[in-house]
Amino acid sequence: MQTEKKVNDGRQPVILFADDDATCLEVGIKMLQELGYKVMDAKDGLEAIEVFKSNQSEVDLVILDMNMPHNGGSTFDQLKKIDEDVKVIIASGYAESKRIREMLEQGCFGFIQKPFTIRALSQKIMKVLNN
Repeated sequence: MQTEKKVNDGRQPVILFADDDATCLEVGIKMLQELGYKVMDAKDGLEAIEVFKSNQSEVDLVILDMNMPHNGGSTFDQLKKIDEDVKVIIASGYAESKRIREMLEQGCFGFIQKPFTIRALSQKIMKVLNN
């Protein structure tokens, strides 16, 4: 299923994927690589912020687990302070919550329910990257 994805400058898109669950992180990375993306990963929100700060010019999209240490909500808020145009998708095993709806109103680009299929992930990413 590997496909060559490109962003406007002709390079392979880079996605920062943050999840504190090792299995979810591993599966998510494999899915993203299978879809043709370059992947950076983080094991919690604080690490996601540090990886983003160090690679801000390269990262095209951030996918954050909502329920991890230094949760997705506070991580999203800090990423927006670093770059108000950052593209973020929130992932959660729980149904969309009031906090997630607030984040969507504040510029979060989407929500994806876990567990997600590679097809659902691909569709959500393409919608955000083409936005």
